[in-house]
Amino acid sequence: MQTDRILTVPNILSFLRLLGVPLFLWLVLVPEADGWAVALLVVSGITDWLDGKIARATGQISRLGQILDPLADRLYIAATLIGLAIRGIVPWWLVIALLGRDLVLAVYLAALKRRGITGLPVHFLGKAATFNLLYAFPILLLGADATGSTLTFADAARVIGWAFAIWGTALYWWAGVLYVEQARRILRR
Repeated sequence: MQTDRILTVPNILSFLRLLGVPLFLWLVLVPEADGWAVALLVVSGITDWLDGKIARATGQISRLGQILDPLADRLYIAATLIGLAIRGIVPWWLVIALLGRDLVLAVYLAALKRRGITGLPVHFLGKAATFNLLYAFPILLLGADATGSTLTFADAARVIGWAFAIWGTALYWWAGVLYVEQARRILRR
């Protein structure tokens, strides 16, 4: 069931997540703030899960929430990618691969919007891709200080972070292909 209410707990949580994006980017870029940046990403991930859970449990699913939630996800992914690329933690090709997928989808969403359709329903694969990426980035950030020849926590974090990043990127593109196909079917009608 969908509500027209704007002031709901899930919407407030999504809005707070949006406010955290510039703070997160600043924390990633300033020296010695990686712990705070990771903590903010963890809080963002928890509120992302909570807003959906609360919305479904209380019947507070709203059109605004359906816009704010994925917008916050995309902005966190973009801010994280850019911040980590500036610091040299992830390569720029990864930034281009992930943001390129979003640009491809933006073209289709613009075409759908011209027909009065404001978005596509989120499917499990898209959520799984976002989950992987939102886990990959803080773990990669924790692994940023890996040095030396012995296996350290940071080394293990880099390996695990890259596993999440690679799977997340593959799933992100796979979900993107499914979204494009969904959009094409709608546009053909």
